[in-house]
Amino acid sequence: MQNQEAPGYRPFWEVKNLDEMSRGEWEMLCDRCGLCCLLKVEDEDTGDIYLTRLACKLLDTQSCSCKDYENRKKKVPDCIRITPDMIDALPWLPYSCAYRALAEGRPLEWWHPLVSGDPETVHSAGISGQGWIRSEKGVKAADIARYIIGQAT
Repeated sequence: MQNQEAPGYRPFWEVKNLDEMSRGEWEMLCDRCGLCCLLKVEDEDTGDIYLTRLACKLLDTQSCSCKDYENRKKKVPDCIRITPDMIDALPWLPYSCAYRALAEGRPLEWWHPLVSGDPETVHSAGISGQGWIRSEKGVKAADIARYIIGQAT
């Protein structure tokens, strides 16, 4: 591993395009905010997408990490695996998302675990869903619209 204190060192996210990253590097970009795991509601007439404060049943709402990441597609077939070529087509990705930020030419924020060195800064900075999202478990499909928090941009 390259010494991060060495003169001229630049982290992988500053020197590689998203599509040049290894699977491991790509996965490290996820800050574990949990916001991409929020349930979305689409207006059938307009196609507008609305976010809810309900999270996928596999999301641990405290850590904002998937409880079974490796098997998530088997348990939640409509779970989306985000890839570099999809980012522009996902208007619901939060502005704070590292994938979106890098795709738009913005740097990672100070609270991102790769920058801060601490996986908790995403929570302490108030960027994650920790403390305000809830699991979809026990919520009837007919009641999901009650949890809408806003339109995806």
